[in-house]
Amino acid sequence: MKNYPKMGLQELRQKKWFKIITNTYVLVLTVFVIWMVFFDTNSLLIHLELKKEINKLEKQQKFLKEEIAKDKIIIDKLSDSKELEKFAREEYFLKKKKEEIYLIEYEDSLKTAN
Repeated sequence: MKNYPKMGLQELRQKKWFKIITNTYVLVLTVFVIWMVFFDTNSLLIHLELKKEINKLEKQQKFLKEEIAKDKIIIDKLSDSKELEKFAREEYFLKKKKEEIYLIEYEDSLKTAN
């Protein structure tokens, strides 16, 4: 272990870094920066959290706009009576009176225990 000479308060005050750190402006600026980053209602941490939320909502908005565009295409198709009938038959297995529907399942589409 090395024995370092003890530094007195007078010698410490003479150091350049100590003069800079104890400068009133530096102290006030440091307190201000710490306050703005951590404690203020508009702090940097809250700002970053809100930015993440905005990005998430923008992605959701983009997805929903794409879904709306797809739905508008489907609505346009369903305005035609033949397309509406086709949709009802394919999606809901609806049928006309005195008509029978057969569902054909292929072996590769069946869920098996293997």
